[in-house]
Amino acid sequence: MSIFPKPYADLVQRLRVPTGLLLAAAFVWLSQPVLPTLLLGCPIALLGLALRAWAAGHLRKNQQLTDSGPYAWVRNPLYIGTLFTALGCTVAAARPGLATIVGVVFIFVYLPVMEQEEQHLAKIFPEFEEYARRVPQLFPRLPKIYPPQRFSFEVYLRNREYKALYGFLLVYAFLIFKSL
Repeated sequence: MSIFPKPYADLVQRLRVPTGLLLAAAFVWLSQPVLPTLLLGCPIALLGLALRAWAAGHLRKNQQLTDSGPYAWVRNPLYIGTLFTALGCTVAAARPGLATIVGVVFIFVYLPVMEQEEQHLAKIFPEFEEYARRVPQLFPRLPKIYPPQRFSFEVYLRNREYKALYGFLLVYAFLIFKSL
């Protein structure tokens, strides 16, 4: 059963990118970074980017149900990586109010999108229900079964995950510039 009504989930699916742009504007407007917060936030954000990269190197969208790499631990590693990246940037920005904004966006935009994506996966992959019983949605746990598939840099590139790195570098360059 869905927590969010389908029309709402459809709407936020379409508004996900514009919402991200509004979040970036909030960072531009509200951030007050200083060297200690930049240094503290960077490893948190890099951890999120590394998780996203690892996940993207396993994800074969709509071709097969991905259950290897971080998908053996948790069903939504890309979103968890996004959350860690946003958290690291929030720490770097040195404005606790931004954490509230990021939290609200995650709950009211990303959770319904995750739900909608999982409904899609359940329709195209009959084995999804068993996978969902075995692997938690958001809080990772050690897998009982670890599929042997390896990370693929080619798949990483096909998923265009490098765009997340470019976005992070742009945000961090701005935060460093603003701190000067």
